[in-house]
Amino acid sequence: MRRLQDRVAVVTGAGSGIGLATVRRFAEEGAKVVCVDIDEETGVKAAGEVGGLFVKADVTSEDDVVRMFGTAYETYGSVDVAFNNAGISPPDDDSILETGIDAWRRVQEVNLTSVYLCCKHAIPYMRRQGKGSIVNTASFVAVMGSATSQISYTASKGGVLAMSRELGVQFAREGIRVNALCPGPVNTPLLRELFAKDPERAQRRLVHVPVGRFAEASEIAAAVAFLASDDASFITGAEFLVDGGISGAYVTPL
Repeated sequence: MRRLQDRVAVVTGAGSGIGLATVRRFAEEGAKVVCVDIDEETGVKAAGEVGGLFVKADVTSEDDVVRMFGTAYETYGSVDVAFNNAGISPPDDDSILETGIDAWRRVQEVNLTSVYLCCKHAIPYMRRQGKGSIVNTASFVAVMGSATSQISYTASKGGVLAMSRELGVQFAREGIRVNALCPGPVNTPLLRELFAKDPERAQRRLVHVPVGRFAEASEIAAAVAFLASDDASFITGAEFLVDGGISGAYVTPL
């Protein structure tokens, strides 16, 4: 399908995981992709793979965010899609009883403040055009509680969900859709690294997924492409769960 033919899509956290899978999917759908990452090596590689544009940026810096959307517009003439995906899940973000204030603040900055900044500076381009789609990466933990807590991560994703809902309502009549993507556990380097250090934690989580496995990044990218496209033209302010059924489960199959 070519649902994003010639549209300009800005992807943060583009160098790996869900971001990289989405860069590939957007390119397959015909988009001109702006690959944003703080890691120059992985970002350049992602952009080179799809013939896109790499912009090095720290998404917690407002100056960098202004520059990345400005570069996208100056290069391609529009900003049609913003996939605000960059995020972290560090090991020092754990139980509220163990997580220090510095770890809390770092996760909030990367996972929530960056989404605020990206929405703030993408929306004016979309208002000028009278259309646009923003997809913000939240998580299934924004709608469920976990006894294996990452307290700042969970709180940040709840914030992303609430902010996306509000923006989706506020700008709906200007042709701008804003939705929160809520993935379940995804087989990405970030998750593999986290669970390699604690296999028991991984197993405790996996048992609750009715499908019986973690998602592949390409499956999440397919959902992002749908939300970005006109196939989702009547969807805004939504929590879009792609979680293998985990948020609907009470007892899972044996």
